[in-house]
Amino acid sequence: MEAGKIPNDILNKIIIGKINTFRKEVIMRPGIGEDCSAIEFDKYACVMSTDPITAAGNNAGRLAVHISCNDIASSGVEPLGIMVTILCPVGTTEIELEQLMEQVCETAGQLNVEVIGGHTEVTPAVNKIILSTTCVGKALKDKVISSTGAKPGDSVILTKTAGLEGTAIIAGDFENELLSYLGKNELEYAKSLINSLSVVPEGVLAGKFGATSMHDITEGGVLGAAWEIAEASGTGITVNKDSIPIEPVTRRICDYFGISPLRLISSGCMIITCQDGEGLVKLLEKNNVKATIIGIITDKNSERILMSKEEGTVVEIDAPGPDELYKVIK
Repeated sequence: MEAGKIPNDILNKIIIGKINTFRKEVIMRPGIGEDCSAIEFDKYACVMSTDPITAAGNNAGRLAVHISCNDIASSGVEPLGIMVTILCPVGTTEIELEQLMEQVCETAGQLNVEVIGGHTEVTPAVNKIILSTTCVGKALKDKVISSTGAKPGDSVILTKTAGLEGTAIIAGDFENELLSYLGKNELEYAKSLINSLSVVPEGVLAGKFGATSMHDITEGGVLGAAWEIAEASGTGITVNKDSIPIEPVTRRICDYFGISPLRLISSGCMIITCQDGEGLVKLLEKNNVKATIIGIITDKNSERILMSKEEGTVVEIDAPGPDELYKVIK
């Protein structure tokens, strides 16, 4: 298999399909496009999500916190605690480990999330530091939002700009190569996008407003997340390519490496579906979160379309494959 997330057909067949024990307390279970689970405790639910960081270098500690907290936020829930597992290759220095943990604690503190446990070890099983984080949140059980709730007629909203995380990772890890191409100011701006990777504010706001589904955009980018929302909800989706906001520096970096910004890892961005899309966009922007309506949910459950009037094209959105970031790393 190629580097990246396991393809969805294999995931369903040999991972999710092998689960054979089900308890009544579990009210949200694994599925394509569903990043969280939830366990019922009386009128409350404990919402949980776990994720590793494998494809980032300089900012791994920051990213590790954001990706799990963002998953919790995609359920409309504020994250409250995070557990961190750190696997270090033989030869890792104390300074490297300390710098990593400083990133974790600083980022968690910014989100008002407590580091509540984890595990740390040095092992010959890895050749670089691997982090895995598990985040938990608490909410009234009837307020937890699933990725499966999109309804025909819902607006499809994108927060911030496509390729946000991938831009920051590439700019940080390939700084020397990109310096002469971008220039110092543009490169520094691209690196600074690492500070915009939380979707906790928009997730909590959208949950209270009445979003029908939410999905933070990780591997596979905007188009991958759009496909997964439709797949999880059993609907179709039409995305207007011309409406998807992309930072100029993201376009330049993607052009340089020959990759698509619409298939590039995009933590910091969220896809939200909502009946009153315009109302939600106004609320988000009032709270300093850029938001754009980029499409609509349809009732044709096998139809996932990307259209562009500017280009005169209508193409099918494929299931997400390996993220564009891996092409750069290779």
